[in-house]
Amino acid sequence: MKCAARRNLQIIVALPFLAAIALSVRTQIAGQVPSTEWRPNQRTEARFVGSKACAECHRSKVASQQATPMGTALASPEDCQILRSNLNLTFRNGQYTYRITREANRSIYTVTDGAGTLSTPILYCFGNGEAGQTYVLHHNGKFYESRLSFYNDIRGLDFTMGHSSSPPATIQEAMGREMGAEETRNCFGCHSTNAVSGARLQLDHLMEGVSCEACHGPGDKHVAAMRAGDLKQKGIFNPKRLSTEDLSTFCGTCHRSWEQVALMGIRGVRNVRFQPFRLTNSKCYDSEDKRISCIACHDPHENRKRDEAFYDSKCEACHNSPTSATQPAQTQSSKRVAVACPVGKKNCASCHMPKYELPGSHFKFTDHHIRIVRPGEQYPN
Repeated sequence: MKCAARRNLQIIVALPFLAAIALSVRTQIAGQVPSTEWRPNQRTEARFVGSKACAECHRSKVASQQATPMGTALASPEDCQILRSNLNLTFRNGQYTYRITREANRSIYTVTDGAGTLSTPILYCFGNGEAGQTYVLHHNGKFYESRLSFYNDIRGLDFTMGHSSSPPATIQEAMGREMGAEETRNCFGCHSTNAVSGARLQLDHLMEGVSCEACHGPGDKHVAAMRAGDLKQKGIFNPKRLSTEDLSTFCGTCHRSWEQVALMGIRGVRNVRFQPFRLTNSKCYDSEDKRISCIACHDPHENRKRDEAFYDSKCEACHNSPTSATQPAQTQSSKRVAVACPVGKKNCASCHMPKYELPGSHFKFTDHHIRIVRPGEQYPN
């Protein structure tokens, strides 16, 4: 059964601080309150211990998770493989010439119009480069999003999505876009671990990438309990216990939930990269069915599966009845079933989850709005 509140767009559950409260209340009603509540970037007095401590017991999961796009979502220039492999990147836009050069363990972002030059070290690299990588600069006490990004498809620089291709009026504007305090917190909060506590940005505590504690919460109490042999009070949050609806909200903290996208008014193909939003628009989405949850297909501890047959099995978990409605499939009475596709028997996603390229992204995103795609149809909002 789908969430009626979502369909009616009740703003009270869409506002970030109330959404966290609403989620906690719904979880308590369902009797699924974990031993430790956790929401990404919430203020906490608990202590982060780092993935090394997690690896004492979860070695293989930590190792695989650190290699995922989430685990490598942010890197310092010193550790950034793209910048280490591309020592001299250049780009031209009107009167402006851009260059990213390597100096020892630093990468320097420079823009000049021939009369003046602005040059500053790159502070952090955002994105692991599978699609692209954008740079955050710190100049004169302010944070800037670089006007140019690296795109893997072209192996070079192009305009960061959202930035105009028209030459700016000033060299300061040519460098990039100044980021507000809230935007800065959101960016670091979703690409790293322990960089944000409530409304406070704390880069001196930052751990690169989305690591264990970004989703499971600070691990000090859990580590202490496990070392003491206390298996009853584990002191850690496990998102896997959440319902499909609550998990969509949880993942949507960074990947954008239905409420967020609807209120922001992001229309057209620009919202294709917000997977929780797109998934909940699917006719087959059911807030109470874990077979359609984010982690039904994606294990955040592992890289995304590339084998189409893997996803076919996920579709068949629901679409396993005969094509004739008069011949119901045998299944558990507590689970809904849907008819099998009468056209194809494999590679379900290639037809029902088409890929779309965002203008300027140099990358095709899989649309998580699962549906029967009609020839010539417009992108469905």
